[in-house]
Amino acid sequence: MPDAVLSAHSATTEPRLVRGLVIAIVLTLVAVLLLAPLVAVFAEALRSGLPAALGSLSQPDARSAIGLTLLVAAVTVPLNAVFGIAAAWAIARFEFRGKALLVTLIDLPFSVSPVVAGLALVLLYGTNGLLGGWLVAHDLKIVFALPGIVLATLFITFPFVARELIPVMVEQGRAEEEAALTLGASGWRAFRTVTLPNIRWALLYGVLLCNARAMGEFGAVAVVSGKIRGETTTMPIMVEMLYNEYLAVAAFSLAAALALLALVTLALKSLLEWRHADVLAATRRH
Repeated sequence: MPDAVLSAHSATTEPRLVRGLVIAIVLTLVAVLLLAPLVAVFAEALRSGLPAALGSLSQPDARSAIGLTLLVAAVTVPLNAVFGIAAAWAIARFEFRGKALLVTLIDLPFSVSPVVAGLALVLLYGTNGLLGGWLVAHDLKIVFALPGIVLATLFITFPFVARELIPVMVEQGRAEEEAALTLGASGWRAFRTVTLPNIRWALLYGVLLCNARAMGEFGAVAVVSGKIRGETTTMPIMVEMLYNEYLAVAAFSLAAALALLALVTLALKSLLEWRHADVLAATRRH
């Protein structure tokens, strides 16, 4: 074997003991930081038996929190999907001034604390905010109501779909779409028959991530919701309220339900990655 090959081989192959140690450390961290808390949540939820857990989930406040969480996700995810497609289309297909700024603004929610985002919405739409007087005069309620929760969730989940689609559309280029337009297809038909099929798996991947984030958001929603029991409490907020009231079974039961929703999302995400790894790999090259 040539010296260069031997050198490369020795540089990329660790001793079995080192590999085993690294794998053991990683598995230990995963077990301690991820699996153990998850197991603890389900164990506490079932501590008094399955009937007690299901009974706590059937309480009006819990049902209201579950319904509100699903409603907010049902509103924000499609809106973010539409925005993500539009943003990816504009960035990948056109050259214009401020393009880099637009990409930076899309990433802004990743760097801003959710609590800061919620406070900004309160300062803008609250009773004493910049638009508060006009909203009160027209009997429009944003903060401490459903619209404020939706706006806060939209801000937090803003980048997920767009950031999955942009690298895919940039890499695919415009050749297929231009060919369709040359053959007489309208812009909408070219998008529906060429662009959308090419990005559908990346779009679904982004939607799943967006949905998981929307259901689990706490910080921004806690600020703008006012935590009005039975009206503006989502599942994460209701978990905190129940736990602070020493209703452990109810709190952990609701937390377990939220964890189950997250696990379903994770399972769909993993299945999507497994079935379409070659397409989704493009989203990691940007």
